[in-house]
Order: sequence, then structure tokens, then C-alpha cells
Amino acid sequence: MPLSRRLVYNADFMVVMFFALLCIILLLMPTGFENRRPLTSHYERARVLTVDNSDVQQTGIIRVGTQRMTVEILGGSFKGQKTICDNHLKGKMELDEIYAPGHTILLEFAVRDGKIGPAFSRGHYRIHIEFILLGLFALVLAAVGGWTGFKALLSFLFSALMLWKVMVPVFLKGYDPIWVSLAVVAGLTAAIAFLVGGLTRKGLVTFLGAFLGLCLTCALALLFSRGFKIHGAVRPFAETLLYSGYYHLNLTRIFLAGIFIAASGAVMDLSMDIAASLHEISQKKPDATRRELIASGMAVGRSVIGTMTTTLLLAYSGGYITMMMLFMAQGVPLVNIFNLHYVAAEVMNTIVGSFGLVTVAPFTALVGGLVYGRPLNKEKAAERVTPQPGSSSPVIAGK
Repeated sequence: MPLSRRLVYNADFMVVMFFALLCIILLLMPTGFENRRPLTSHYERARVLTVDNSDVQQTGIIRVGTQRMTVEILGGSFKGQKTICDNHLKGKMELDEIYAPGHTILLEFAVRDGKIGPAFSRGHYRIHIEFILLGLFALVLAAVGGWTGFKALLSFLFSALMLWKVMVPVFLKGYDPIWVSLAVVAGLTAAIAFLVGGLTRKGLVTFLGAFLGLCLTCALALLFSRGFKIHGAVRPFAETLLYSGYYHLNLTRIFLAGIFIAASGAVMDLSMDIAASLHEISQKKPDATRRELIASGMAVGRSVIGTMTTTLLLAYSGGYITMMMLFMAQGVPLVNIFNLHYVAAEVMNTIVGSFGLVTVAPFTALVGGLVYGRPLNKEKAAERVTPQPGSSSPVIAGK
């Protein structure tokens, strides 16, 4: 193996080891909010044995009251023991669950003097299915992508840990969400760019192009936020968060930070596409000038933008199908729909995010041209244009 390629592989391996170590550190790092729940609380799988619905009142499709169950604990130090469990129904279909004998639930219970105390249901037990789905995803990603697929999986894990272990706790501690999000997104962009693209010029071009596009998205979100007059309480559970004792939080800044966080994945995808194309062009044509590479990057960007402009629209609208059906079923005029604050919030989210997605193409093409291309100076131009012997008209060399 040539020395240069061996050095690239060694650098690639070192980057992977570095981010793997960061993942381990993040996994073990406390958030500072672990002790908000009682230390006596335990969580285990449990099977529903009997159900008492005598206290459940139903009005139409809404149920309120308490469902009392007898359950058997299936794991932990209390395995095999039976206890009484309450399932409180709030009258909200998106939050409530009804259980029947034979169902497996996640049980929260207190332990007092070595005995099981009050117990409550926390939903159907789904953790094992989630792990199976995650495992299948990892296997398919590794099978299709090979070593690159493994690095993509590592970047996926690093992104999840950064969001949960760094960004969310720092938000809760009252730091400015905009600056925190920019720092986190910069870290995620660097991780994904250098893990997938390697510690190479391709990774550098991907990082710079994507981060410039995200900075523009952030600036646009701040610019249009006043005109839209949207507060962050339009997001689910935002008001509940305030009532939980976090009155100091700026929900509007959190909402704006969420705009460019949500767009960051698609922005990095487009940036990597253009950077990879410019890398291949520079390998096949090492003497390509900066102007030529910038033009090539823009050509690739235009092709990809044609399909990427609807990416965020479809991604966001998919979660609001029932809301759109309700508006149509009630005959709500479009002018009323788009003027609603929670619909306007999604319009702003989609358009501003898409704007950043579109502008990342020229950013990446420009950076890629400067990094990969050769300047067309006067000496190079003179070499490329030579006079024809016996003729006064010049021709390009090699023609």
C-alpha cells in the first residue's frame, strides 16, 4: 500500500477512535438532572393479570378516571412478585393508554423498607422493539455502507448523545439557546463531515459549506421572528415545561434554535454530495481551476436542489396530516389557516430551513473550488495558450 494512502487510513482510524471515545465519555457523563426523580423509584417490565375499569368514565371516545390493575413484575430483584398498579386517564387520546390482561407494560414503583409501594403504569413496554429496530438499522447500514456505514452509525450515536447529554441540559440551565445550538450543530457537522468524509479536504469542504449554510439559516430565523410574532409555546409540552418550574426559559429562542437544528441534517447531506463530486473531479482532473470547480459544484448543486427543496416540506408536513384533514373537513379558508400562529410557525420553519438548504450549494461549491482548484495565474494561462507555428492566431495547447 502506498505511503500516502496508508497515512490517510491511519488518520481515518484515529478520527473514528476519537469520536468513539467521545461517545463513551458522553454516555457516562451526568446531565445534572438525574436526581429529579425520587431515588426510591424503580422501573421494570410487568405483565397485566387483571383489570378493574369500574372507576373509568367514558364520554364518547374520551375516557377519564383510574384503571386499577394487578400486575406481575417480570424482571429485577422483585421478579415474580405481584402488586396493584394504577393507570390514570387524563381524557387525552394522545397521552392515554388502556390495558387488558396479558399486556406488557413499563411499571414505575416505589420501594419502601424493602417492599413494593405505590405503582403506576408508564405505557406499553416498547423498549425491546426499539432495540430490535435499531439493531436492524445498524446491520443494514453496515452491510450496505461497509466501513463508511460504520462511521455513519457512529456519527448517528454521537449526534443523539450530543443532543441529549449536552444541548438539552444546557438549555434547561438557562443558557442562550441560539449560541448553544450553533456550538452543538458545529460539533455535529464536524463529526459527521470528518467521520464520513475522513480527515481530508472533502471533510473540510463539507464542514465549511454546511456550517455556512446553517449560520445563514440561523440569521434568517432571527430576522423573520419579529415579523411572524411567534412565541415558543407553539411547540408541544412547552407550556408544561414552564409549569414544571422553568419559568426562566426563553421559549421563543428555543423555537428559533430548533429551526436550524432541524435543517442541519439535510444541509449536511447536500454539502457532502457537492464536496464528494468536487473531490472526484479533482482526482480525475488535477489541473482543474478554481473557476471550473466552482462551476461544476454549482451544476451538481442545481441538480440536487431540484429534489431537496421539498425535503423539509414533506418531512414537516408528514407530522401534521391530521391537522390538515381537520382544516379541510371544517372548510377553514386558507387565509385563516396560514394566519394561525402554529401553522405560521411551521411555515417559517419550513421556508427558512429550505432557504438554508438552497444556499448551502453555492457555499460548498465556492469553498470546494478554493480548496481543490488551482489558481489560473498569468504563467498558467500562458502555458495553456501557445501560438501556432507560422500563424499569428494562438491555439490552446493540446488541441
